[in-house]
Amino acid sequence: VLPSRSSQQPRSVSQHHTTSKHATMTNTRSSTPAPAMVNIAAPTHNNNDNGNDNGNGNGITTTSTANTLANDTIMEEDTDILEPAEVTSPKTTNVSPATSPNSEGVKRIASTARNEIAKAKTPDELKEKQKKRKDSKSELPHSLPDTFKSGHAASVTPTLHTSKSLSTSFLLSEKELQSCEVLRNLSTPALYEHALKFEEKHGTHLTSTGALATLSGKKTGRSPKDKRVVSDTPMESAVWRGLGSPNIPLNKTSFLCNRETALDYLGSLERLYVFDGYANWDEKHRVKVRVVCARPYHALFINNLLIRPSSEDELAAFGVPDFTIYNAGSFPANRFNDGVTSSASVSLNLESRELVILGTNYAGEMKKGVFTYMHYLMPTRGVLTLHSGCNVGKDGDTTLFFGLSGTGKTTLSTDRDRPLVGDDEHCWSDDGVSNIEGGCYAKCIDLSAEHEPEIFQAIRYGTVVENVVFSDRSRVIDYHDCQITENTRAAYPIDFIANAKLPCLAAHPKNIIMLCCDAYGVLPPVSKLTIGQAMFMFVSGYTAKVAGTEDGVLEPEATFSACFGGAFLVWHPFKYASMLAERMVKHGSTAWLVNTGWTGGK
Repeated sequence: VLPSRSSQQPRSVSQHHTTSKHATMTNTRSSTPAPAMVNIAAPTHNNNDNGNDNGNGNGITTTSTANTLANDTIMEEDTDILEPAEVTSPKTTNVSPATSPNSEGVKRIASTARNEIAKAKTPDELKEKQKKRKDSKSELPHSLPDTFKSGHAASVTPTLHTSKSLSTSFLLSEKELQSCEVLRNLSTPALYEHALKFEEKHGTHLTSTGALATLSGKKTGRSPKDKRVVSDTPMESAVWRGLGSPNIPLNKTSFLCNRETALDYLGSLERLYVFDGYANWDEKHRVKVRVVCARPYHALFINNLLIRPSSEDELAAFGVPDFTIYNAGSFPANRFNDGVTSSASVSLNLESRELVILGTNYAGEMKKGVFTYMHYLMPTRGVLTLHSGCNVGKDGDTTLFFGLSGTGKTTLSTDRDRPLVGDDEHCWSDDGVSNIEGGCYAKCIDLSAEHEPEIFQAIRYGTVVENVVFSDRSRVIDYHDCQITENTRAAYPIDFIANAKLPCLAAHPKNIIMLCCDAYGVLPPVSKLTIGQAMFMFVSGYTAKVAGTEDGVLEPEATFSACFGGAFLVWHPFKYASMLAERMVKHGSTAWLVNTGWTGGK
């Protein structure tokens, strides 16, 4: 249940599709000129948040005169996907002459720019008019007060970001994105402020435990039918294609069209969020990952799920990323583009090491995009990637839990008596097991403090909870309510688990448990497997898709998912199976089959 809904709306599904009222924050760049549109109000107190866009500058209204700077453009939406034709001019307020010398000239330039941008009906027109607006900045008077030359006005409240550190001032190399304010690796409090300020329309609110609750829109699970892997690259010989493969081909031209669409949309926004972090706790095989996104929710999600730089110095030395994600999920893909069949598209280019997301705001696409790339890269280094959880016993014995999403990996690996290495994605190298991620992505449906206390207690300040239902008055989450989706989720840093093992590294596994949600009740509860049986179960990957983990799945469906993670494989399953068998024999690992589904017949 989300606040401010009309009485006609369902009790717990409120999309908050209201007309946006537009304003912006102060600029945080200390050395750049003031924005082209500068409207200054006398000092007042902001006491009302109302309206937002998709992280592109909507946000606050205030009593008396508005105390914010004007924005570039606003693209209003009546769904979670922005249509290119929906461009309107922002709402502005009067200028206080006492605090703004040359204000008439500033207002004239600002008015002209807004009127021109408001006429844009396509992304190309929008891009051209924004270019003209950028050029018009040279007309600004050069006698602006020092408070504006420094990038923020002392009289404007609230000022969300006044830090001059590297984390809030950054220039991306993509020319399409160089006119945007880029907010890099913002802290959790700053991302909370942005999410609550600019994402009210997306149902973003604080819960009673301090977690940030939000909605992912129409897509509440991954869209595997919309995933594409570029075909005409030098890596094509490594990609598993054909029957059973998740890697639907996409030609390079279509990928570049998707990429240009994403960059044009992102470049039309006033501000972007960038996260630079790492995949894999094993520093020998660590991968630098950059995520460029429009929503603070996505930035906080990926901040929780990847490994975060430990200091500003480490962030400053980050350099060129090994893998980049452009998340323009609020803008639809062109379904007439060759190889694209819907408004959603998740396309991976192994040659350019890029993932482009269009038409879906489900944050799990970013997490699994990184995992898919690791599934390609790590085997080239002789490292096995695993869709598994991992924990360690008191005697140092390591256990792996294989299984599809929703079959119990997170629940079983999060054990109060066994330190947690990771809940979902791991690598097995010659040195042992390492977690790929820096956080956990747990299912919340029917969560309780009694049965899963570690996960329950991890849902606190800093955690993102997706598509959950909560009380209007108390903001207490109802984990049993699945009116929005069965796939309610919580994303939190791994150190929110009290007994997490940091760094997330472990010895070679003693036990390997293959989790199977048997939808037909045929398999026994527990079985010890030989190497041959283990390889058969690993390659066939018999289990059931659990409700909510994929778009449109409402009940358990029997399926075969190779390596218990077929949706994320790049190489043929036999490659991963042979690497697993080799390691099991070398290190004496024992395999078990555990049925977490039904027994005694359907």
